Amino acid sequence: MAKRNALGRGLGALIDDAGQEHIVTADAVNEIDIDKIEANPFQPRSIFNEEALEELATSIKELGIIQPITVRKVDDNKFQLISGERRLRAAQQAGLKKIPAFIRFADDQGMLEMALVENIQREDLDAIEVAISYQRLIEECKLTQENMSERVGKKRSTISNYLRLLKLPAEIQLGIRDKQISMGHARALVNIKNEKTQLKIYYKIIDEALSVRKTEDIIRDINTPKNSANKKDKVRLPEEYEQLKKHLEEHFDSNIDFKRNNKGSGKIVIPFKSDEDLERIMGIIDKMK
Repeated sequence: MAKRNALGRGLGALIDDAGQEHIVTADAVNEIDIDKIEANPFQPRSIFNEEALEELATSIKELGIIQPITVRKVDDNKFQLISGERRLRAAQQAGLKKIPAFIRFADDQGMLEMALVENIQREDLDAIEVAISYQRLIEECKLTQENMSERVGKKRSTISNYLRLLKLPAEIQLGIRDKQISMGHARALVNIKNEKTQLKIYYKIIDEALSVRKTEDIIRDINTPKNSANKKDKVRLPEEYEQLKKHLEEHFDSNIDFKRNNKGSGKIVIPFKSDEDLERIMGIIDKMK
């Protein structure tokens, strides 16, 4: 019965009940004073749901902290939070004096990188929050998309799709955060070059509750030249070729020119914007070899 009560009080109870002298060590769960922990200045998340925090605080009062936070040691009497700010805030609301924590050794850049990577792996993030975290990893941590792919376990094409969302007007980005439109809608809107047209279609999606497929069809029509002289020469790609075109565009992060006539012959053109962009595309092709 004593063991069950210890489990009910969370990890803190297990540490206290171990009957050993408490020593602060890395790579182990330590009980540290909450008032010795300062906020993470690199925390990428700025909004916390107060109702969810209250629910977590109530759970902590009953069960204790189940998952330790992660901190770095600044000096003998001070720690800096790396990840777990939501758990720390809830623990403070619950009135806890100590909290279980892993202690890591990291410089400022390492702190930022760990906080961003941990943030990306949260399930409740919206697409724009994820995209901003990816962008910060590129700009502030000097990571390439390939490096990020390895760190966060995501395909490079997935990372590229998120980063492209940051090219959308602020109004549409806000709509993504507020769940007015889905990631699929947003990915389709990125393919429109004119900002006014993007906003027009954005409101059409909301007003008419358009599906992603319908949105893609509308945008495809917008991007198709209306020159009647060329219409008879144009052949709509079969579905399997449309899927291949979309796959290539995601892989190369570029608008692929994919043409095929009724006889089955055609061409694939990969455009590039600069010498650096060409080098990026060549690097992808080299890896395919």
